[in-house]
Amino acid sequence: MNKRIYTAGLVVIGDEILSGRTHDKNIAQVASWLQVQNIRLAEVRVVPDVIDKIVEAVNALRADNDYLFTTGGIGPTHDDITVDAVAKALGVEVIIHPEARAILERYYADKGGLNEGRLRMARVPEGGELIPNRMSGAPGIRIGNLHLMAGVPHITAGMLDALTGTLEGGDPLLSETVGGFIPESEVAVTLRDVEKAHENCQIGSYPFFREGKVGSNFVVRSTDRAALDACMAALCDGLEQQGFAFTHGGI
Repeated sequence: MNKRIYTAGLVVIGDEILSGRTHDKNIAQVASWLQVQNIRLAEVRVVPDVIDKIVEAVNALRADNDYLFTTGGIGPTHDDITVDAVAKALGVEVIIHPEARAILERYYADKGGLNEGRLRMARVPEGGELIPNRMSGAPGIRIGNLHLMAGVPHITAGMLDALTGTLEGGDPLLSETVGGFIPESEVAVTLRDVEKAHENCQIGSYPFFREGKVGSNFVVRSTDRAALDACMAALCDGLEQQGFAFTHGGI
């Protein structure tokens, strides 16, 4: 089994996200899809419809990760500039992809045909391949380790489905959870010490407020089952020693 951990970055593009007019749903669905592919979403950046900002984010995240995904900015309007920005980041030209044009011609044949705006959706950084889009015709784009996808969540979901099984991933990330009405501030030292003693594991603490009481769920993650089990046992022992009741699986 491949022991290397594969990571991905995500650039969410759009003034409408930053203004609050549109609530992003793609981060969660991309992260969940990547987990199934045994790839970890390592970093997300949300950037405006500004070419230089997109270029900066794309170059930074593609250098730091095995894969990079972008959502938004590949539509038919003047502010859909993701293709231009990615081409600039990669130092290539923008071309009209013949297969993309043919797909759009077929899709819009009974919808008024291609116009200037619709043809923009056939623009691709030179060297790019297409990611199928069964929802609205306009394809996504794959070039190197970059994947350019739509901003509309259900269209993004279809593009992710088309990519399923095509990316190399590492060992699956395993996790176990314990939780209870435990203030995380009272077990912070325990969490730190247990994680430090189990270097192949990470512990996340997620506080909540329910029934008028403060509590926390503690999630232990690792790619090594034996290491995960040992860390979980140590964490549970530490919580017991402090007199806290907890439930496996969290609450």
